[in-house]
Amino acid sequence: MPNTLNRKPQDVYFFCTCLVDLFVPEAGLDAVTLLEREGVRVHFPEDQTCCGQPAYTSGQPEEALAVARQQLDLFPEPWPIVLPSGSCTGMMRHHYPTLFAGTADAANAAAVAARVWELSEFLATVLDFNRPDSGAVCTVALHTSCSARRETGALSATRALLQGLEGVTLKVQDHESECCGFGGMFSVRHPEISGGIVRDKVASIKACEADALITGDCGCMLNITGHAAKIGQPLNGKHLATFLLERTGGTTVAMKDKA
Repeated sequence: MPNTLNRKPQDVYFFCTCLVDLFVPEAGLDAVTLLEREGVRVHFPEDQTCCGQPAYTSGQPEEALAVARQQLDLFPEPWPIVLPSGSCTGMMRHHYPTLFAGTADAANAAAVAARVWELSEFLATVLDFNRPDSGAVCTVALHTSCSARRETGALSATRALLQGLEGVTLKVQDHESECCGFGGMFSVRHPEISGGIVRDKVASIKACEADALITGDCGCMLNITGHAAKIGQPLNGKHLATFLLERTGGTTVAMKDKA
């Protein structure tokens, strides 16, 4: 997403997504720490729930509209809205205007959509994130969700952030551009197909012999690492926020828990 902001914002809203909230809260907390360390005040609307994507991609627009409508009034100030998920960013940025078209909330939805940023985009494009790498030499593989790859600038932004870390070598896995098989309800409705896709994805990541798998989407991360663990070939998966924070001298939630 091109940087249309006139200056570095002092305040942002943080929409953590329901999956991060319920299953990988440390990724959301580490993302907040990253933003605050760059001098940004992070505001977390406590009434936030879900962006509505599961219902929307399941062909249930009325249910999606009901869920999405509950989010619209959570961002009254004209601040950027930052999300640690490319798929949810894509839903809010690109699909809210369509979802709310012809309703009384259309203008508000369009205004919200125009302020939505995926985390890596915001760090690279708006905040010009550039901190010294204090971690050990390592290699990483990148997985970018289908929505993030097609509906946001997360692929180029994440690559730039990783390549800016002196001790990190990015290995391109053979199936990097392919889906992990999660796809929200897709994995529930088509488990055999989903299983075949994630099997190929895990094999590709293992073949490139990276030390860690980095992604900006926790749904994909849980799907990939879960399958890898199930077949006895565990992968070290990390959300981009956690990886950046630990590489640049920050204190992650995991570090705090060990202290």
